[in-house]
Amino acid sequence: MQHPKSGSIASSDRRTLNYQEAYPCPICRHGQVEGLTLMDAFACNFCRHIFTANLKEQTVHVEDSSQPMTWKWTGRKWQAANQTDLDLSIVIWIVAIALVILPPGLIWLPAQIFVPLDGSSGSWFPTFWIGLTFFCHFLFVAWLMAEHYQLPFYVAGKIRIRRWLERFSN
Repeated sequence: MQHPKSGSIASSDRRTLNYQEAYPCPICRHGQVEGLTLMDAFACNFCRHIFTANLKEQTVHVEDSSQPMTWKWTGRKWQAANQTDLDLSIVIWIVAIALVILPPGLIWLPAQIFVPLDGSSGSWFPTFWIGLTFFCHFLFVAWLMAEHYQLPFYVAGKIRIRRWLERFSN
């Protein structure tokens, strides 16, 4: 197994997609995608995703994910080929914004209607609770978005944490 930064990836000339060469992983961007022995498929040596290839169209499609993701090989790098469903993306973003704004808003409204007395010992609590609610919901939505869009830094971090935990469990 080669180091992800070494190997034939460093060549600057364009090359076609084939099962005999290694390519940078389009998902994690840390590992190498290499052909699997006796199979018409690729696998990443870092994130361990499995891809099927269409050598005629120079594309790979991830098979072990719930998200339908496809990339086209340009000869030097991967380019996202899947067209995301625009209606679904809009719905996801609207729900995400609602999950971040509505809960703190529902706490803010009664805090503005029933204002605590100035100088009372608990006057700081509504502001703290609104901030905590916003922060927690924002983290939850950020995690869901990273899972949905499979952001490379998120996937790489998730894999590193899993490998770190495997080291201590053995």
